[in-house]
Amino acid sequence: MNPTNISNQTLLDGICRRGVLVSTSVRYWRGCKRLNPEDLGLDPAHVSDRLIQLGHKRLIPRDALQAFALIESRVQATVESSSFPFLGGIGRFVPNPRLGDLTDRLEKLRDEFREATLDFVAGYTPLRENALIEWREAARHMNGSAERLIATIEQSFPPAGDIAKRFGFETRLFQIAAPDSIRLEIADGMAQLEVADDRRRIAEDASRRLQADLDGFIRESVASMREETAKLASEVLATINGSENGVHQRTLNRLTTFIDSFRSLNFAGDQQLEQTLERFRRDLLSRTAEDYRNQPGAMTSLTDGLTRLRENAVQLARTDAREVISRFGQMGTRKLAAVG
Repeated sequence: MNPTNISNQTLLDGICRRGVLVSTSVRYWRGCKRLNPEDLGLDPAHVSDRLIQLGHKRLIPRDALQAFALIESRVQATVESSSFPFLGGIGRFVPNPRLGDLTDRLEKLRDEFREATLDFVAGYTPLRENALIEWREAARHMNGSAERLIATIEQSFPPAGDIAKRFGFETRLFQIAAPDSIRLEIADGMAQLEVADDRRRIAEDASRRLQADLDGFIRESVASMREETAKLASEVLATINGSENGVHQRTLNRLTTFIDSFRSLNFAGDQQLEQTLERFRRDLLSRTAEDYRNQPGAMTSLTDGLTRLRENAVQLARTDAREVISRFGQMGTRKLAAVG
């Protein structure tokens, strides 16, 4: 095994041991139909795209599907708050400490989705009939194209017996892995050598790309948490400076919650930022908001501390994460050494 493959394996092993990939899918009938010129009785050859754009039109009122849109956005926000985008978005990487809480929250959203689906399916037939009444009323003002339009709209509604199939909520967890080698197919003579050479070249190229991808993923994850820290410190400072009553307890609670969240998301082992946040917690979050409001000197210490935290996080975000990546791979290196 060459040095590049060892490096790949150590990074990959570290990622495999510290989290999983999650993929979620919220699927529901969107209640839309893309209208074409023919649907309105128009000749496509005489319809200019520069002047007329038909596009997607709603078959039913927007609020009929609002519950599903809300659940979909909550699912996305829930997953994003507990994970990092992995290798161009093929999935979301969830650190082990966040996995239990994430699956519990997704299960509750799945229950909400199931209830909303049952309610929608139960009321689908009258909803469809009322929508068609509204479409017929609107079509009265469309001259000779009304009948064709209504026929198109009616055909666009799924049958009542099939509507439930248009809804689904899935969560899939994946363990990250890579093949140890690329197996050769049976071949004869020179053809076998050519296949072996091609596959060896492909494997080496894939190994180089995997190394770059894993390296980039860890760097981006570390940088994003550092940037989030700087952003939070700036927002809290702005909140304090804009308040006539000093700091509120919910503001301090927000800082504490962020630090707790960082510890569970810090799969890469960013010790510099973790130590900085823990020091901030120890020195400045042991007081209550009332203590800060009653002690002007303490408020100065808090704002100075937030300023230092922001500057530190900004500086870290601009530095290379090479040291973090080096430590990250040590777990895999120790494992390989023990096996060898």
